[in-house]
Amino acid sequence: MNVEERLDQEIARQVGTVGCALVDARMLRSGRAITLQILIEKEDGASVTIEDCATVSRQLSVWLDVANPINGAYRLEVSSAGLDRPLKTLQDYERFQGEHAEVHLHGLHQGRRRLLGVLQGLEDQKVVIENSEGRWTLALDKIHKAKLVPQW
Repeated sequence: MNVEERLDQEIARQVGTVGCALVDARMLRSGRAITLQILIEKEDGASVTIEDCATVSRQLSVWLDVANPINGAYRLEVSSAGLDRPLKTLQDYERFQGEHAEVHLHGLHQGRRRLLGVLQGLEDQKVVIENSEGRWTLALDKIHKAKLVPQW
């Protein structure tokens, strides 16, 4: 397990202690500025409130101050994953079966780098997405990033 995986694991543990779940943790760099961006959701499926974000921020701030896993100054941002939440794990693709998603691939897959369609769950531990052009089966490591696309 590398440093980033250990950091993600500990952040998820800290977020879980206050009744939320980690959706994504990102280290964003802009010049010398570093932002640790944390996306959360409620474990019970309820909407994330500003108070939830503040509680998670306080919990993480204490842990980050004590553990000091990030060298140098950084800014901590905690927010709801939102309606267009990222899809990171196989469990996410299974959980949001039937929802619309946008999937960006690492390389070309049958001539495509980006797919829009409806998640069909998993087949043999591979993500299945369907659109008007057909049915696509993708290994998780072929997906660069993916997110839900709310339908209005």
